[in-house]
Amino acid sequence: MNKTVESFLALVRAGLWEQDFPILTYGEPDFGGILKLAREQSVQGLVAAGLEHVTDMKIQKTDAVPFMKAVLRVEKYSEAINQFVSELFLDMDKEGMKSVLIKGQGVAQCYERPLWRSVGDVDLLVEKENYQKIRDFLLQKASLAVVEVDAKKHLAMEFGRFTVELHGLFHTDFSSRIDSVIDQIQEGIFKEGRIRLWDNGGTMVPLPAPDDDIIIVFTHFIGHFYVGGVGLRQISDWCRQLWTFREKIDLGLLRKRLEMMDLAQEWQAFASFAVDYLGMPREAMPFYEESRRLKRRARKILSLVLHTGNFGHNKDESYRRKHTKRISDIITLIKRVGEFIRLSTIFPSKAPGYFWTYVRRRDDRAAEYF
Repeated sequence: MNKTVESFLALVRAGLWEQDFPILTYGEPDFGGILKLAREQSVQGLVAAGLEHVTDMKIQKTDAVPFMKAVLRVEKYSEAINQFVSELFLDMDKEGMKSVLIKGQGVAQCYERPLWRSVGDVDLLVEKENYQKIRDFLLQKASLAVVEVDAKKHLAMEFGRFTVELHGLFHTDFSSRIDSVIDQIQEGIFKEGRIRLWDNGGTMVPLPAPDDDIIIVFTHFIGHFYVGGVGLRQISDWCRQLWTFREKIDLGLLRKRLEMMDLAQEWQAFASFAVDYLGMPREAMPFYEESRRLKRRARKILSLVLHTGNFGHNKDESYRRKHTKRISDIITLIKRVGEFIRLSTIFPSKAPGYFWTYVRRRDDRAAEYF
């Protein structure tokens, strides 16, 4: 790591846990480089919060202003999307349509400053039997339908400046074992009422119960890690969630589910990453182990996270505009091969098998994109 990356990570840690620290330990900070990394990883709010905890220098106004402008944009958009979520759930409730908000603004409530978490899409999980009915209802209100994957019962829609993703299934692209556990969780949410409620400005928005939500968030970012790229925002979500519910987590159930999904390796590697680089308290990280092997994996994960950026922010996708879809798909597949080769240096017993499952599933359903 260079000094800019070290300073950036120190600010992320300070913002994530609201802790004071001396930034000059890492040398004179390059605030321009730090802001660039914050944008790539979608953690502008965490870094801005971290700046308030610097103890050994006074941040000059010219250095602080770009961060504050960025975080004010995040805060304003967060307020707007929270209002949109409230109206959306009220509309659906009037029609007797049940859905649960997953990830996103629900997880944001685990942060000390929820409005400073960078905003993504609005993800709705519904019973697969009700997917078509709710899909048709939302399409009447949407300004644009973006893409639908029938095999996954997944539709992305635009509502003005907000994107809503409807999930009748929340399957991955690379593991039927993971999908099976997610199916069980989805059934429990709707058949057994395993939810918690978020009071969003007077509107009670259903969220998954903590034990289920942890699996949803973890498997989602692991999916992006293996296919496309994961950023610090997604891993930070997982950390804040584990911290918030640290006294409520059923560790026996969590261990059983990780074993069923064959994700114990990934959990422990990312646990090491969270503790070593994001300052996650060891006592709050389930199944954390101190080992050189896991620390090596954590270092490689950091390198990959910085390389790809949040949701593959740093990847060059310009070829898609230059070539036909068929040629673009071939280029994408070649790129995916290279990505899985790099992933195999971290999880050599897992990544090759996941790659073939990924290719087979994409081919079987003739997906719109690789």
